[in-house]
Amino acid sequence: MTDTDTNFAPDLLRDRVVFITGGGTGIGRGIVEVLGRLGAKIFITSRRAEVIEAAVGELSELGIDAACTVSDVRDPEAVARAITECVEWFGGLDILINNAAGNFNCPTAELSPNGWKTVIDIDLNGTFYCCRYAYPHLKESRFGGRIISITTSRAHTGWPRAAHAGAAKAGILSLTRALAVEWAPDGILVNTVAPGPIAGTVGVDKLYIAEGREQEILSQVALGRFGAPADIGNAIAYLCSPGANYVTGTEIAVDGGRQWNFASTS
Repeated sequence: MTDTDTNFAPDLLRDRVVFITGGGTGIGRGIVEVLGRLGAKIFITSRRAEVIEAAVGELSELGIDAACTVSDVRDPEAVARAITECVEWFGGLDILINNAAGNFNCPTAELSPNGWKTVIDIDLNGTFYCCRYAYPHLKESRFGGRIISITTSRAHTGWPRAAHAGAAKAGILSLTRALAVEWAPDGILVNTVAPGPIAGTVGVDKLYIAEGREQEILSQVALGRFGAPADIGNAIAYLCSPGANYVTGTEIAVDGGRQWNFASTS
């Protein structure tokens, strides 16, 4: 099996249009490959043209219908334009995936206001802008709209040395629960997925491996290994499928048991 093999029906998401932020690399790249292989049409937006254009080329080689545009989620007008481009390109919008994120390790006493604001703008404000401007299109989806935002189990516990990211993700959780209730009458299901440490991502490479913390982090994961981007994609595929038609306002942790490993007696 490869990292993208699944047991889902190959046409599970046929003709669904997916708008994803930060889908060119890492977790986002894994997500779009999984969803694309299940028949979804993929629209990627990010600040780096060369990255998303390369991703679209790779997806196209796999037979996945994909397109992209450059946009910065911190800019609400840019977000609105990108969503409009997606709708014009594919004729609608069915699934929004809020994946763009920023983070870096820093003791909170040394964290600059600009550093705090940057992460809040990308993670929390960007998620709100995407939800806000995607809403009228998701409401019209013939499949029923879906919103999935990437969070972290650290949003529940606090995140020492990454308080900015933990606070932003906690805000996304609260936003998700509010929208799940407000937008349920419109047929829009709103959920989150909380990844653990995923191999080959900037987060793991920069925050853990580059700082010599690989074994420390692995010791915190009950399964004792890093996850793969496709693990996150598979969870999102479920949430986008008819099998999750009664699931909204919840979080799926895909973290190898990391969030509960403090309870180990070994």
